[in-house]
Amino acid sequence: MIVVDGSMGEGGGQILRNAVALSAVLLKPIKVINIRAKRSKPGLRPQHLTAIKAVASLCSADVRGLSVGSMEVVFHPRRRPRGGSIRFDAGTAGSTTLMLQSLMPAMSFSQGPVEAELRGGTNNPMAPPTDYLIEVLTPILAKMGCGFQVELLRRGFYPRGGGVVRTRSRPTDFLKPIHLSEQGGVRRVRGISYSSRLPGHIVERMASSAEKLLKHHGYDVEILREALQPGHPKCALDPGCGILLVAELGSGSLIASDKLGEKGVPAERVGEEAARDLLKQIETGAAVDRHMGDQLVIWACLADGVSEYRVSELTSHTTTSIELCRQIAGCQAEVIGEEGGPATVRIRGIGLRRG
Repeated sequence: MIVVDGSMGEGGGQILRNAVALSAVLLKPIKVINIRAKRSKPGLRPQHLTAIKAVASLCSADVRGLSVGSMEVVFHPRRRPRGGSIRFDAGTAGSTTLMLQSLMPAMSFSQGPVEAELRGGTNNPMAPPTDYLIEVLTPILAKMGCGFQVELLRRGFYPRGGGVVRTRSRPTDFLKPIHLSEQGGVRRVRGISYSSRLPGHIVERMASSAEKLLKHHGYDVEILREALQPGHPKCALDPGCGILLVAELGSGSLIASDKLGEKGVPAERVGEEAARDLLKQIETGAAVDRHMGDQLVIWACLADGVSEYRVSELTSHTTTSIELCRQIAGCQAEVIGEEGGPATVRIRGIGLRRG
């Protein structure tokens, strides 16, 4: 059994999520200790319980330590991930996106297609929005041979959540390495400005301020407006809003920026901050944004060959994920650059084959 110290590096829930994902696909039992030790509320939260239960259901894992606040979990997969249909509800506004971080590798290497329906938060302040999975993550993973379809059936904001995300996958025999080092220029910028249970002008103001700034810098911009009201099946239980911007690069890669609306913050400022962040990332010359930088690590670790990508900002999430993959999977990795700035990540994957 591999023992993982959850307090290493950034010391958050990502360590647990990636450890469980690797355990499931590699059939290696793990014990994770000091879970989320560096967070204000350490230990398991409801969304972590839901994620672990979902992965466990695919690989018939024996799990110990599943309770809110638990600082230690033992996860012992008994079989290779299977296909089928699963449904789980966090019962809170816990991020469905972060739950899927654990679940998607097992879905990809499963014995058959998987349909997973998750309920919780879809647009959270401390996690990439579900829109990011749909518009950025799944297209990039498709380059590696993954087959995911993500549908946002209902938005979910704090405090009640209640969002619904349905993800379908087809299994892959192996993952191709990915090479995203050059931008190749920006073809266009697209995005979505969204809200639920709020006046429609909020969506318009967020979108217009982002468009104005991006067009000023010479980019072709198209931002969709989505102002949902009660009665629409996609409308959230609680009010909320936000914006996602995606730069389509000449190299075929995608760089994104998102911003969630906050009470008391003008809609124009929300849109402008998202646009400024996107511009800042584009100016680095990188082909991958800071969120994709850490999300790609586990996939590159499992791929057959050497992956290399240039990230706009190297985060502690990325370096921690690399160290975790070294410990559990034995992949080799090299990082050229420092945390907080652009960097090149090079990972020699282990060439996992679907059994």
